[in-house]
Amino acid sequence: MTPALLLPLGLAALAALIIPLVIHIARRSEQLPTDFAALRWLRQKPRPRSRLRFDEWPLLILRLVLLALVALWFARPVLFGAGDKTAWIAVVPGADAAQARTLVGEGRGHWLASGFPDLKTPRPTSSAPVASLIRQLDAQLPPGAPLTVVTPQVLQGADAERPRLSRPVTWRVVSGSMAARQPTPAVVPPLSIRTDADHAPGARYLQAAALSWQTAGRPADAESAALDAALPKADRHLIRLGAGTLPPAVVQWVEAGGTALVSSDAAVPGGPRATVWRDALDRPLIEAQALGAGRLLRFTRPLTPSETPELLQADFPLQLKAALTGPAVQPARVAATDYAPLTGGRAFDPEPLDLKPWLAVLIGLLLLGERWLATRRSRGAIP
Repeated sequence: MTPALLLPLGLAALAALIIPLVIHIARRSEQLPTDFAALRWLRQKPRPRSRLRFDEWPLLILRLVLLALVALWFARPVLFGAGDKTAWIAVVPGADAAQARTLVGEGRGHWLASGFPDLKTPRPTSSAPVASLIRQLDAQLPPGAPLTVVTPQVLQGADAERPRLSRPVTWRVVSGSMAARQPTPAVVPPLSIRTDADHAPGARYLQAAALSWQTAGRPADAESAALDAALPKADRHLIRLGAGTLPPAVVQWVEAGGTALVSSDAAVPGGPRATVWRDALDRPLIEAQALGAGRLLRFTRPLTPSETPELLQADFPLQLKAALTGPAVQPARVAATDYAPLTGGRAFDPEPLDLKPWLAVLIGLLLLGERWLATRRSRGAIP
């Protein structure tokens, strides 16, 4: 485990440590009587002697520690590598539940479904691509956490290639069966474009692509407005071309289940990302990440022909449509023994443990102790 500070500038608050030192300095003048036989031995002006000392050491130390912890809280301390490395057992819905619970033992049993619900809950009825869920679980688990996948003998909804993960996986095949998935064709997405003046030239390519999506008897549904216009309904796809941090309203719109595509100069929340469109040189052009119940996509390059020559290619509308909607889901049936994940995949940095809540509790306890020492009856009149 490695501690770190996300905002080291917050340690500048340590300068406040001078305050309790000043408060606890006791300056007392001390005059010593002088024996004399006659007034001629008396000095014209006595010179008092003063000495510097600190009063109430326990209270002073407590106040110094309290201020130091507050400064540390401002610096946002985190702890890397502190994730729970308990063994995970992911059970594919359709696997024999009794056999799966026997294999779980002392580990953490979860259904391999959206949200990874606990194995004690009823079996999920909704189906999702098994490979995508395995990759997502591999990205979310801390490095070193053992992973076991319990699967029925035949998998439905498999990808065209075996998953490649960052860790070795114990692949257990048990009895059971999964419901067959029906192919889902990709539909033409109703599109809402929001752009500012700087990104307006790139938005024209997107508007032209949306117009090409129209089918016989069904015109393309695309509308465009300024960047600060109202957000569309949740059943529409949003393309937002604007620099800077995404407004909270846009983030909440995506988390509620929306799909948004933003420009390359937009600051998006951190998290695992997958490339959904690569150019002819195998470089990422659009990356996607899950955000709540929605999906957030981002261009990796500016929308200019010099930076993104794909804008001028004939298949640009089809590639853009596939990135927004995803490819058509085809039924993929494979024997589980032939689909065991491979190793050598990318390892994502786990989320660090935020220590601010623990520091806040400790600061609150020390504050109570400081107030008790400062207001107790036996305390003198010293500050």
